[in-house]
Amino acid sequence: MTDDMKKMIHDVVNSVSELDYVHPEDIPNIPLYMDQVTTFMDEQLDRCKRYEDDKILTKTMINNYAKNQLLPAPEKKKYSKEHVVLMTLIYYFKNILSIKDIETLLQPLTDKYFKNEDGLDMSEIYEEMCKIEKSRLGSLQRDVVKSYRIARESFTDAPEDEQDDLQLFTFIGNLIFDVYVKKQIIERLIDQLPKAEEENQKSAKK
Repeated sequence: MTDDMKKMIHDVVNSVSELDYVHPEDIPNIPLYMDQVTTFMDEQLDRCKRYEDDKILTKTMINNYAKNQLLPAPEKKKYSKEHVVLMTLIYYFKNILSIKDIETLLQPLTDKYFKNEDGLDMSEIYEEMCKIEKSRLGSLQRDVVKSYRIARESFTDAPEDEQDDLQLFTFIGNLIFDVYVKKQIIERLIDQLPKAEEENQKSAKK
């Protein structure tokens, strides 16, 4: 394996421990106008962009989230900390799930915990999730390293000048398969949840 290839893999694997996210303590406790929300999200997740012109969150996206019942209406055109939490979750989830699946996943939580004054609220749920996810970064990094080592053991009989490309393809394929399997599990779990329209119909009958 060439030195350039080794450095590239090393940098990519190390980047797992540097994955950025919106820290709960950084979300403002005061209501924000839409422009302030989009600015905040852009600043917080700028490092997550793959390309410079990628959009983290736009006014159109926020309006569509509200239209699709993913986001409760703002109060006097201002969005609370819990609104920002929901927008953050939607940003992460939409890379894997359909809007319909996100609605099915989030609506029961929103109905029960958004502006909940008697117990957990959405901000506290997000904070607990972040603690768990942060604690898992090390094991995720080790999984990536393990997948890379397995790929390095493949195609050892191929011509030497072809091995790097074949092993890199195998490494990427292994990572894709991991995502595919987990996505299948996620979708099957979501399919067991009550559908949003069913919940709406039950609420309307009460």
